[in-house]
Amino acid sequence: MFRELTPLETYEELSQKADAVLIDCRAPAEWHFTGTPDLSQIGKKPFLAAISDEPGRPNPEFLDQVKTVVDPAAPVYIICRVGGRSANACRMLAAEGYNSLVNVIEGFEGRGDENGHRNNVEGWKFHGLPWTQI
Repeated sequence: MFRELTPLETYEELSQKADAVLIDCRAPAEWHFTGTPDLSQIGKKPFLAAISDEPGRPNPEFLDQVKTVVDPAAPVYIICRVGGRSANACRMLAAEGYNSLVNVIEGFEGRGDENGHRNNVEGWKFHGLPWTQI
């Protein structure tokens, strides 16, 4: 139904595939407080579409937001904080006919370390991939 790639593998594929799209499905507060992937070096922008507005409250417009912008035939990579919401988004989009889906495991921030701090063990930021504060 969908593949899973690390952030480094994802960035490499996004760089190589002209029609590839990265969807950041985290909540708006996360985009503002922790930043978003910066794809400007490869001539792209991430598409920001929250799968939930806040924890436990799904965004009923998520699918419509994606379908109006992202071609179902395009390679679609989906990232969240750790990889759970993005896996759910992959399942939802697969049910809508998207057939080239990738869940970005580790996500943007990764899981917490022994102290609960993120960005220290895995994730987009941990691997030194470009990101920006919005």
